[in-house]
Amino acid sequence: MESQASNHIKTPKELYKESKKFTIPNLLTCMRIVMIPLFIWLYSGTQQYELAALVLLISGLTDILDGFVARKFNMISDLGKFLDPVADKLTQAAILVCLSVRYPLMLGIFALMFVKEIYAFYSGLQVVKKTGIVLGAQWHGKAATVLLYTMLLLHAFWFDIPAAVSFLLMGACITMLILSGILYHIRNISFIQSKTTDL
Repeated sequence: MESQASNHIKTPKELYKESKKFTIPNLLTCMRIVMIPLFIWLYSGTQQYELAALVLLISGLTDILDGFVARKFNMISDLGKFLDPVADKLTQAAILVCLSVRYPLMLGIFALMFVKEIYAFYSGLQVVKKTGIVLGAQWHGKAATVLLYTMLLLHAFWFDIPAAVSFLLMGACITMLILSGILYHIRNISFIQSKTTDL
């Protein structure tokens, strides 16, 4: 005898929700994740810096493209909200670790980013548990990402970067990461408290 679950006919709304998981933006995000080990192998394994730069360029373009397509064609999904920052942070972490051989301070930035993202994930998870809503990135998070990528790319391919410029760029990234972490903390906590009060 077949179970009720097997006989359940999905509603159009349920089918639509499932179909939104397999969108072009989500596939592009998955492509960015797949490119991470390729970048590590090219940059640290074979020292093919030009090809590594090309991989990063393609990764950056797909990042821009998936956001544009998601907004333009209404393909924004909770899965995409989760995967996109994961792809960003994994890519950033990979570049930071590769560069830490030449620039030890990169490990400090990596540690700061790791703590920030773990806390952001935990507090964001509390928001989901309390409200069922997946919150997206805000301007300061995007600004921190742009600044971090700029700093990483300059250090990756400007081999004789002046020490003063290097220190300035890394200091700006550290400042922006701390600021973004504080602002995300304020948003998530206030969101949880306001929803809890409404219950």
